[in-house]
Amino acid sequence: MTDEWYVLIEENVHEPRRVDGTELNLYRWRMAGSYFIDGGEERAQEVAVDAARHYLPRELADHARPGDVPGRSAFQTGDGAWMVSIRQRGRGCHVRVTIGRLVHLQDESEAPPVSLKEKLRSVVQPPAPRPIPWSPSPRS
Repeated sequence: MTDEWYVLIEENVHEPRRVDGTELNLYRWRMAGSYFIDGGEERAQEVAVDAARHYLPRELADHARPGDVPGRSAFQTGDGAWMVSIRQRGRGCHVRVTIGRLVHLQDESEAPPVSLKEKLRSVVQPPAPRPIPWSPSPRS
């Protein structure tokens, strides 16, 4: 395991959709950034506090004018995370700021491209089985 600490920022993104003539307000959390912090867990916590007090999501920053100061309510939860409500010019969003230690890293890899011969063969043969989804292993 590594001793690399990060500040993680998630944004609650609003996605209005129109389906069958009905307006739907969809919300989802998305990872807005992960920032490596040199200096260990204590330094990461300091940077997380600063992010909770000053981070401005792009959704609000795109509509800000010079001199605008957004309204902000920042709450620290029992597990040390920060939930932040930010309001500016009639818009609002929520941000979650946490710290985390990197414990696993895996690079992406892609399967080699399928040849024309394999594509033609797949027309007459059944498809390969899909990977089995993850599930917890039974206790022994």
